[in-house]
Amino acid sequence: MTDSGFSNIRYEKRDAIAIITINREQALNAIDMKTSSEMYRAWCDFRDDDALRVAILTGAGEKAFSTGMDLVATARGENQFDGGKPVPFGGFTRRMTIDKPIIAAINGYCLAGGLELALACDIRICTPDARFGLPEVRWAIMPGAGGTQRLPRAIPQAWANYMILTGEQIDAETALRIGLVSHIVPKDELMDRALQIAGVICERGPLAVRAAKEAIRRGLDMPLDHGLAFEELLFTRLMATEDAKEGPRAFAEKRKPNYRGR
Repeated sequence: MTDSGFSNIRYEKRDAIAIITINREQALNAIDMKTSSEMYRAWCDFRDDDALRVAILTGAGEKAFSTGMDLVATARGENQFDGGKPVPFGGFTRRMTIDKPIIAAINGYCLAGGLELALACDIRICTPDARFGLPEVRWAIMPGAGGTQRLPRAIPQAWANYMILTGEQIDAETALRIGLVSHIVPKDELMDRALQIAGVICERGPLAVRAAKEAIRRGLDMPLDHGLAFEELLFTRLMATEDAKEGPRAFAEKRKPNYRGR
């Protein structure tokens, strides 16, 4: 099912998978205020729809995932800085907690706010021609949608410092080598691979997946002993669920588990 109530994005639901496509191919999928607003609505729907388990974020066309903030709109006076605004850049880069996995299917340029969108996702895959960068300092601005905070958490700090302070780009092979992406996929197989990963996640225990994401997300900001205690708390809660009983039972009976999210 596709939601036709958008113009700058496409929002599609395939069973338990949501697909959000930035649909501004002529502008290399740059993000203006209207696009952020539409993305926010889509992310809220994904977050609140219990039938949806995984989301895929991608860009229309073959040239770009997203080149970030629409600087043409900015030059016209459109203020996209989201400080104090209810809608964050891209709809979910801050002040939005989503406890379900999000996959970034990166086709082509992934620059500035585009990379910040990808960094807000949990799994990133890309095409061989993908290019990554945070070039904001070139234009006398700085990453303002999470880039200075998420990139050093995603890759070695030396590489994060280099990318942020020089504004230089890296290619797909470098991104794979430093751990920014997990897979490089042929261009014509990108969405199939993203859907395959999403499908695998949909087969797992939904409560377990959400709890694991929460443990990762919150644990990164804790000392190790606090993170271990938080993990133990989530694990204890999870073990009391029906799904946590169904999983081992299905393993013992050599059958596919029937998870119900409770």
